[in-house]
Amino acid sequence: MQVSVENTGSLERKVRVELPEERVSTEINNRLQNLTKTTKVQGFRPGKVPLKVIQGRYGVQVRKEVVGELVQSSLYEAITQENLKPAGPPQIDDLADEIGKILSFTATFEIYPEVTLTPFDGISLEKPVCTVSDDDISKMIDILRKQRRELKAVERAAQDGDIVDINFEGFIDGEAFEGGKAENYQLELGSKSFIEGFEDGIIGKSADEEDTLNLTFPEDYGKDELKGKAVEFKVKVNKVNEPVLPEIDAKFMEAFGVKDGDEAAFKNEIKRNMEREVELTLQRQIKDTVLDKIYQENTIELPQALVANERQRVQQELENNMKNQGMDPSALAKADPSLFDEQAKKRVSLQLIAAEIIKQNELKVDPAKVRKMIEQLASGYEDPNAVVNWYYSDKKNLAEVESLALEDEMVNWILEHANVTDKACTFDEVMNKGQTAG
Repeated sequence: MQVSVENTGSLERKVRVELPEERVSTEINNRLQNLTKTTKVQGFRPGKVPLKVIQGRYGVQVRKEVVGELVQSSLYEAITQENLKPAGPPQIDDLADEIGKILSFTATFEIYPEVTLTPFDGISLEKPVCTVSDDDISKMIDILRKQRRELKAVERAAQDGDIVDINFEGFIDGEAFEGGKAENYQLELGSKSFIEGFEDGIIGKSADEEDTLNLTFPEDYGKDELKGKAVEFKVKVNKVNEPVLPEIDAKFMEAFGVKDGDEAAFKNEIKRNMEREVELTLQRQIKDTVLDKIYQENTIELPQALVANERQRVQQELENNMKNQGMDPSALAKADPSLFDEQAKKRVSLQLIAAEIIKQNELKVDPAKVRKMIEQLASGYEDPNAVVNWYYSDKKNLAEVESLALEDEMVNWILEHANVTDKACTFDEVMNKGQTAG
């Protein structure tokens, strides 16, 4: 077998393979001889069919099969011989398959790039750290009390913090618009869930009062057809409810697993839950920070085959997410694929960078950490042991967790070798949800 390699681009290679005619004809003859022993042909005893008869009936088909298999096997041999690492399926061209002559073809494909990593001791990172304070705990308890509040109807005027039951309908230029009408809507005054001026217009109103509010939609409103438009809302207050918060008593504490009515134990339970939530969130934030940093620090020329495959995965994931949320993904399916290029390129780059870091530093998966991750994933299910067994009974499922664990090992390795500065954050800053906002 003769092999030649041509560089047709920085990552593109064209491999030409030539096989001697003897290798092709020998394999064809062997298969035809085997057919003489197994093929039933009328007029001949089993195993006694002449080779010429078999050749006449099956020669073309057998040659096609042999050539196809030899192209695949010889290409694999050539790639191995030349130490090439294809990044995508090859394109076979110039196939010359003529009886009595050499079998030749060319295969064009992209190879994986050489990855040269930026030294990690020159990379600076900020690592967020957080301590749950007593004030955070108190605010969280207030949130939990609000979640279990009861509503008490009152015969006074509505004030900030009340929950009002209202009917409303909006009009633009005298015409009602879609989504601008509701009945028995529960609105918390002060929540700022409506456009500016709406809640203020209800404060001071009592049950059965009606009013017309002349307002304006903000310029950055979510619906284009309403941006900056003057709107008239006709509003009726059906009921004014005052929220009544539960006392922090034994019954309240028992709802959170504290059965002895010990307030100190209750606060410790809340603190443990908050710390666990903060820890998981910080782990995700730190990982994202590290991955973003190594992506910025290492520029790699990417094989287009890998980018194209990842682009399809990104699009498919978005479509699945839309379906899971009850949305119609048809518009996304018709979108220009280039819309997903940036995310696809980042993913491919990080895959190549991570693989090189893991390879150079011989990072390994710690089975104990994999087990811990699986147990954490299973903890939210009714039968955690069954979920754990499910992961360990299927190599594919286990491999997914092992991949995540190996990625965590890489992130930890980078944190150990980079210039890391701790950044103190509050609980509310870490969670980024206003969880302890008053």
